[in-house]
Amino acid sequence: MDVVITQEHQHLISGDMANHYKILPKTVFDDQIILYVAIENSNDDFKDELELLLGQHVVFEPLPLEKIDKALSIYYRTERSLPVGKALNFEHNDFLENLLQEAKSLKSSDIHCEVYEKNARIRFRIDGQLIERYKIEKDNYAELVNKIKIRSKLNITEKRLPQDGRITSDTFDIRVSILPTLFGEKIVMRLLGQDASNIDLSVLGFQDEELYSYLEAVKKPNGILLISGPTGSGKTTTLYATLRLLNDSKRNIVTVEDPIEYTLKGINQVQLKEDIGLTFSSALKSFLRQDPDIIMLGEIRDSETALMAIRASLTGHLVLSTIHTNSALGTISRLIDMGVPSYLIAETLNLSVAQRLVRKLCNDCKKKEPCSPQDFPVGYTMPYAIDAIYKATGCNSCYHTGYKSRRAIYEVLTVDHTIALAIKNNTLHKLSGSEKHKSLADKAFDMLASGETSLEEIYAILINI
Repeated sequence: MDVVITQEHQHLISGDMANHYKILPKTVFDDQIILYVAIENSNDDFKDELELLLGQHVVFEPLPLEKIDKALSIYYRTERSLPVGKALNFEHNDFLENLLQEAKSLKSSDIHCEVYEKNARIRFRIDGQLIERYKIEKDNYAELVNKIKIRSKLNITEKRLPQDGRITSDTFDIRVSILPTLFGEKIVMRLLGQDASNIDLSVLGFQDEELYSYLEAVKKPNGILLISGPTGSGKTTTLYATLRLLNDSKRNIVTVEDPIEYTLKGINQVQLKEDIGLTFSSALKSFLRQDPDIIMLGEIRDSETALMAIRASLTGHLVLSTIHTNSALGTISRLIDMGVPSYLIAETLNLSVAQRLVRKLCNDCKKKEPCSPQDFPVGYTMPYAIDAIYKATGCNSCYHTGYKSRRAIYEVLTVDHTIALAIKNNTLHKLSGSEKHKSLADKAFDMLASGETSLEEIYAILINI
């Protein structure tokens, strides 16, 4: 059984003390505190020192060191990954700020606050996965909801309808979404970085030949560049790195986004407001009267926006945008489904890019095992044979997730004369799997073969591509 520490007891000792002495609080009475302790540290001298520090009588409950380390990695992470040490304390007004700073230090993209029949929990999305951080009492949860609503300038009395707001801090912005559920309101807070000045295309994960093709496409004075992938695959980061590269005093760059996730000095950024009629298509109409050189649309969602983007590129503008498809070739099919004539796509599309973020295995604990074709999705054929693969296990170094950080993989399709002809003649399917075109599934398999990731992590990519 894993050690479980309640939020109420977690604040009894600091993170520094917990990690230094290898101790965890189990419970507390009027004059004594019961601590889980590593078996090798359960001696009287050790107890005397802790009693002096805590000012209470200490009772030890010895546990194996591996159990202590695992619990410490969950509840009291070290400065290397989480400079927290303090749990949320609902008796003070700064617990929400502590929560936000903790999420930022963990490089979390989202905070999920959820309520159920008897209690509530808070989870962070880290490297694309949700990890539970706190269990809290239902009464405390109601207070948390109100504080978030006040910071977001939302109506604290409205509990029946969804609400959307924003929290602005010195170093980052938070987009807030509140949704009524069976037992109360669920809150998701998306952490948005404010400054994109340090985002560089060269470090995002492009291979050398892919980066060369990408840079050649963005150097063109007009045309369309589309990046596809699901939510959370890094599309926006790639777009901002591109804008940073293109941003100079000779160009007029305008963007319309939902939301504005980063700010870039020298670029005119517009926040989408559909409730008052400011949509992607209406903003694009206005942009064309603003003498732009480069236009960035946060997303092409419908045929009207797609056709307007095509027209903008035909009239001498470079248009950058994202679209939700599974592959670079799928982007072209999606545009055709939206009603864009294939000959216009062939004339205007410079580059189609698909991307995914793949978690990398922790090198300290990944485990080698034999590779069997039966482990792969039905119908999937390995591009080449491999004898072994690695799987995630989990250790203190990776906080028992089995993974450390993520890497982007890209599928880059340059629309040259051959591909343009295939678009016009509706023969794109013949390009799939050719030497000229390497799919996301191929890139994911390369990571698996090199031991960088696990089959479990890329399984969905192998199915969808």
